[in-house]
Amino acid sequence: LKTGKHIVLDIFLVIQLMPLVWLLLFSLKDNNQIFNRPAFSIPSPFVFENYARVFQNLQIHIFVCNSAVVTAMTMLVTLLFASMAAYACTRMRFRYGETLIMVFLAGIMIPVHASLLPLFMLFKNIGILNTRLSLIIPYTAFALPVALFILTGFLKTLPVELEEAACMDGCNIYQIFYRIVLPLLKIPLSTIAVFTFINSWNEYPLQLVMLTQNESKTIALGIASKLSEMSNDFGLIMAGAALASVPIIIVFLCFRKYFTQGITMGAVKG
Repeated sequence: LKTGKHIVLDIFLVIQLMPLVWLLLFSLKDNNQIFNRPAFSIPSPFVFENYARVFQNLQIHIFVCNSAVVTAMTMLVTLLFASMAAYACTRMRFRYGETLIMVFLAGIMIPVHASLLPLFMLFKNIGILNTRLSLIIPYTAFALPVALFILTGFLKTLPVELEEAACMDGCNIYQIFYRIVLPLLKIPLSTIAVFTFINSWNEYPLQLVMLTQNESKTIALGIASKLSEMSNDFGLIMAGAALASVPIIIVFLCFRKYFTQGITMGAVKG
C-alpha cells in the first residue's frame, strides 16, 4: 500500500514538473529548435543568449523591482495586521467578538474578479491607478481573511498561562504581544508569508486592470505585454518567464517545512 502511494505521488510530481521542464528547455532554444524539434528535446546548441537579451529587451529589472516592492509590502502589512487582529479576536473578550471573526473570514468567499470594476472605479477616483498602491491595497485585503483563519486557529491552541505569567511579571499588552506571542507565531506567519508571496507575485487580473504604463508593470504583466510585442521570439519570452519563476521556487524550497506545518497546526483546533 505504501509503495502504491509513492508511485501515485511520483506520477503527480512528474506531471507538475513537466511544464517547468518544458519552460526551461524552450528558454535555451532558438526559434528554429522550438519549431522543428520535439518539445522535450535537449537544446543543441544551448542558447544562453536568451537570458542576456531578457535584460536588454524586456526591461525585466524594472518589472522585477515593481514586483519585489509590491510583494514585500503586501507580506509585511498582511503579517502585521493579521497577527494583531487574530490576537485581539482570540484573547480580548468583547461583545460580538466571534461574529467579528466570521465577518473577516467571509472575505474568503469573495472572488478577486468580482471586485475588479469597483476597485478600478475607486482607485481612478482617488488617483492611484498605475501605482504600486493600486496592487498592495487589494492584495492585502484579499490575503487578510486567509491569514486570519490560520492565525486564529493556531492561537487557540496556545496556552493562555504564558501570557498570564508575563502579565504578572509587569508586561503590558503590547509587550506580551511582541515579546511572547509573536515569537510563538513563527510557523503560521511563515506559512502566510509563503502564501502571500506566491499569490502576489503570480497574480495577473488585477495587474492587467490597474496598470497600463510600462514603468509601473510587474513581472507577470510585463512579460505578458512583451509577448504580444515580440510574439515570434519564443526563446526570449520563455527565458523571461523562467527568470520570473526563480524567486517563487527559492522561497518555497526555503520555507517548505513551515508551509506544511503552518497549515496543519492551524487546523488542529478551531
